Amino acid sequence: MTENSSDVRILAIESSCDETAAAVVKNGREVLSNIIYSQIATHTMYGGVVPEIASRKHIEKIKQVVESALKEADMTLEQVDAVGVTYGPGLVGPLLIGVSAAKALAWAADKPLVGVNHIEGHVAANFIASPELEPPFVCLIVSGGHTHLVVVEDYGVFRILGRSRDDAAGEAFDKVARSVGLGYPGGPKIDAKAKEGNPDAIQFPQAKVRESAYDFSFSGLKSAVLNYQNHAKMTGEEINVADLVASFQKAVVDVLVEHTVAAAHEYGFRQVAMAGGVASNSALRNAMKTRCEREGIRLFYPPPVLCTDNAAMIGSAAYYEYIAGNRSGWDLNAVPGLKLGER
Repeated sequence: MTENSSDVRILAIESSCDETAAAVVKNGREVLSNIIYSQIATHTMYGGVVPEIASRKHIEKIKQVVESALKEADMTLEQVDAVGVTYGPGLVGPLLIGVSAAKALAWAADKPLVGVNHIEGHVAANFIASPELEPPFVCLIVSGGHTHLVVVEDYGVFRILGRSRDDAAGEAFDKVARSVGLGYPGGPKIDAKAKEGNPDAIQFPQAKVRESAYDFSFSGLKSAVLNYQNHAKMTGEEINVADLVASFQKAVVDVLVEHTVAAAHEYGFRQVAMAGGVASNSALRNAMKTRCEREGIRLFYPPPVLCTDNAAMIGSAAYYEYIAGNRSGWDLNAVPGLKLGER
């Protein structure tokens, strides 16, 4: 098959936390390869990600995943049009390794370098999973480090409607999982355990932020779960872990769904997307799907492999930066506290 000369292929690198990943993406929508080396097994014994260990693992694996991504895509480095890389937000050590590798590759092959915001990458995963999806639309971004409700006005253009004032949704999942002995990673373990429980067994609070209808707050819910456990221990009451996590999960999901659908109605959008690791939560997917179908809203979300950290989503976001004429200089640096929409 003859390739179109206008096709743009991006070699992308993602190393913001504990996944070492590389991918080749064509025209922002077609994944030619997507290689992910996960460090979950390494960090499980510590109950969470240890930045120094993550950094060392990235150094060991970055060359390997890049070579595998190019091989699977049946391409050489010289055949890609640009190198995209996550430069923030994330852990500074892991980010620096990905950025350094991308700069070296781009310099060696004389290719443009395109820095990508990790959160924007999560949104772009929807463009891979649903090629028909075009801005504008409302997007709920829920991950271990971030909870945002945004309007995606155009590619790379975001209007933030709400965000978490404290714990991100994924962070709350991890902390509650740890407290009941489910371990790390908390999100998938709570999702699985909650299927055995009654989500209406315990009524946990669903926080509303008075001055902002679309902001989120999960620290009070997390504290309520811990208080419930402490009270049960003091009174000798046995805790049904499945009921506890199912009720906690429902309290999180209800708020996420309510805010998202309300925003879609208020701003007149009939398209809603979800992004980030928590977007693979089965209870959230089912509740959002049911609500959107009832309200006549079309819902989009990526498959689980594109919800968690991966380089394909970075390649998609990098493509839209590339065709907009945005390039990064050789002074590109890791920005661990990078905000959504910042350049």
